Amino acid sequence: MCPLTITDLPLDDKWFHGAVSLQRLPDGIKPWRIPYEDYEMFPPDGIGTKAEICAGARIRLNTNSSAIRVGFTPLTEEATLDCLCEGQLQARLNLAQGATEANFLGLPQGRKTVEIYLPQNIGMTVTRLSVEADAVCESAPDLRLKWVAYGSSITQCVAADGPSSTWPAIAARECDFHLTCLGFSGNCHLEPRVGRMIADLPADFISLCVGINVYGAASLSPRTFKPALIGLIDSIRAQHPDTPLLVISPIYATDRETNANSLGYSLTSMREEIRETVSLFCRRGDSRIYYGHGLDWFGESDRERLSDGLHPNAEGYRLMGERFKERMLGVLDQRITFHDSF
Repeated sequence: MCPLTITDLPLDDKWFHGAVSLQRLPDGIKPWRIPYEDYEMFPPDGIGTKAEICAGARIRLNTNSSAIRVGFTPLTEEATLDCLCEGQLQARLNLAQGATEANFLGLPQGRKTVEIYLPQNIGMTVTRLSVEADAVCESAPDLRLKWVAYGSSITQCVAADGPSSTWPAIAARECDFHLTCLGFSGNCHLEPRVGRMIADLPADFISLCVGINVYGAASLSPRTFKPALIGLIDSIRAQHPDTPLLVISPIYATDRETNANSLGYSLTSMREEIRETVSLFCRRGDSRIYYGHGLDWFGESDRERLSDGLHPNAEGYRLMGERFKERMLGVLDQRITFHDSF
């Protein structure tokens, strides 16, 4: 058998999807989930160092190559890359700390759209992208509706089986969306600058999963949470006045349901304030804002799928992704078809 001969493609922005910005470095391209030039405007350290994590970022191309190699700077910890062809998982590579390349071999013959999901647990600078010598390879513009999904670690989904098995990635394929994932583990504190960033992003649909880390860190009180949520929504509406906006309250979390945090907040009371905030915007004429009740999506009956009483395990994230279209998007206006609502 002849050895596989590969050739490097020009490392270009056109291959990258799902990032907010792309930083060109001497050794490659680094995806970011904030505008990297404004790093200092997202304290501390770029949303707690989470903005450089690649959750939802992917390489996308149309090719007849049966092999694709991705090179990158040494991994800072173990990580997983997934390769999908025409939306179906073809290969999943679990890589050790220090690895510098991922080789996806034996891909289906003929032209196909390939997406390589980058890790949801670390940042990465891509240094090479290679295909078989003489293979046809073109950019693959993603013309699907653009979905911006903001949330916490429960949206970043480190415990998912792989980066294409996070609930936002699964839901995006189910709903035929072009995903930008803004799940920031340990964060999602309704930061004003994040609201402005979301407002500046192109979006056909926006979801906000809010509250769980506000409870955990006691970062906002019953006095300040609702005003902060109003401000976040107001910032988004400044640029997206008619974009469908789904505001989702926390999913089930064992001890946090009725136990008050240090500021006197429980998830039960927080969910009610989120619902009231959405109702406020509706009364003021916003006909494209919707409330998603987190317990309808992932409730007490799912508690065995929580790894620590708070975060879903891999199976839990899979179920959230599969349920999203029916249980969350189902709250959108049923008098019109889903795509027409955009």
